[in-house]
Amino acid sequence: MAPPTATSTEAQTPSATLKDTQKQTKPEPVDSEPYRYEHLRPVFTQDKYPPLTPFTHVDPGHRALALPDPRALFKGPDVRVTELTPVLGNEVYGINLAKLDAEGRDQVALEVARRGVVVFRDQPDFLELGAEGWREWGRYFGRLHIHPTSGHPAGIPEMHLVYKDADNTFNFELQDHVTSTSWHSDVSYELQPPGLTTFFLLSTPATGGDTLFVSQIATLKHLSAPFVEFLRTLKAVHSGVPQAEYSRAGRRGGTVRREPVENVHPVVRRHPVTGEEALYVNAQFTKKIVGLKREESDTILKFLYDHVAKNADSQLRVKWSPNTVVLWDNRVTTHTAIVDYTNSGERRHGARITPQAERPIPALETLDLGVNKLENWHEVWA
Repeated sequence: MAPPTATSTEAQTPSATLKDTQKQTKPEPVDSEPYRYEHLRPVFTQDKYPPLTPFTHVDPGHRALALPDPRALFKGPDVRVTELTPVLGNEVYGINLAKLDAEGRDQVALEVARRGVVVFRDQPDFLELGAEGWREWGRYFGRLHIHPTSGHPAGIPEMHLVYKDADNTFNFELQDHVTSTSWHSDVSYELQPPGLTTFFLLSTPATGGDTLFVSQIATLKHLSAPFVEFLRTLKAVHSGVPQAEYSRAGRRGGTVRREPVENVHPVVRRHPVTGEEALYVNAQFTKKIVGLKREESDTILKFLYDHVAKNADSQLRVKWSPNTVVLWDNRVTTHTAIVDYTNSGERRHGARITPQAERPIPALETLDLGVNKLENWHEVWA
């Protein structure tokens, strides 16, 4: 099924093909038994990618709003939908994502926009779609993002992988911290960060390795009205530099295929389909509030990061089971993996399909985001 709107993919094309790449690293086998998803282990090629270019994004959720019943898909006789928390997340049985037509996909996009996270159980067909099937699925929802530093399966650079076993880790992990949690919205440093995102685990620990999500709509609503009005006037720098430096130091696979970027986004953004306002800062990538002095910026950001991390009544914990596919909206949620299974030596191997969306829309219509000609603020503050 072809996506209904054409988007440019020129900026995503690597300068060398995987066949031409001679130098790459690959995790060693975790044991002597054949691994079903051996072909999907992460590789780290030395390809170089050009900078991303802007494109026009049309969210499929808009089309669902025009249907007589935008939730008809979720009301089928064999479909069971459970609300996981009042403010975030649905769990769904009885819908086969791999078999959906365009109308069904549009309704999925709208449901994810409205609920933030949707957990689809019993999806063996989706896990067996293969490279072209996964690409086609992702392209329906936007231009596919190719991660500048993470591993991907050989021949599928559009698929971001997480991988950890008893002997190897190819993830962004801050091992000198007291916790493995690292709240973030995926690659928010891009000019057009992701919207609807698809993730599934190919190999799961017997227990642990859950994913925590938080509704940034709900966290914003918990704040006082005067403070929210102030936040709506602010914009912040999101930076990919630390992530690139992490890889350049020889960790995660040691590859930086596209030079890191920094972009300015509103601290409070508006969802293009639902109109909901959401807090849009995250501890991993947001580095400075533009126009404030360092102490002012640090104080506000630390408060917001603590607010997100401690706001349990806005959070959802997804426990993984085989053939589960989770879709979330990166525009209105943040998330973190929980690395609590290390001592078991078990493998956690996950795959993410990450379509880009629009440049974040400020909740305050008059907020000027500029043209992103940033000063070297990280050098000034070093």
